[in-house]
Amino acid sequence: MATLIQLKTFSDHRGSLTVIEKVLPFEIKRVYYIYNATTERGGHRHKKTWQALVAVSGSCQVYVHNGKEENTFLLDTPDKCLILAPEDWHTIDNFTKDCVLLVLASEYYDPDDYIYERYI
Repeated sequence: MATLIQLKTFSDHRGSLTVIEKVLPFEIKRVYYIYNATTERGGHRHKKTWQALVAVSGSCQVYVHNGKEENTFLLDTPDKCLILAPEDWHTIDNFTKDCVLLVLASEYYDPDDYIYERYI
């Protein structure tokens, strides 16, 4: 099942710096971000790709179902990171206008890695 982790953040009078280091269960091969989202995204799981999601601005909700459990996660601060395993079928919605969702992935894009069928 997906895991929500707290990222290490350093704050002082200059602002905050959040670090993603030695906390992901994979090496990063692909980075992308979603913004100006007006409708649901996702709607799939993967054969082998792990992902880490961080709302670096704004907020969104991520619904996750791994075939046994289901849960909804709110990403509303840039120090929260949601780790999705390949078996985690997910959708992302309720984006605020200012939401920028950063996604770090363990694999390069491969259309054959996607599974669109929902769990029953």
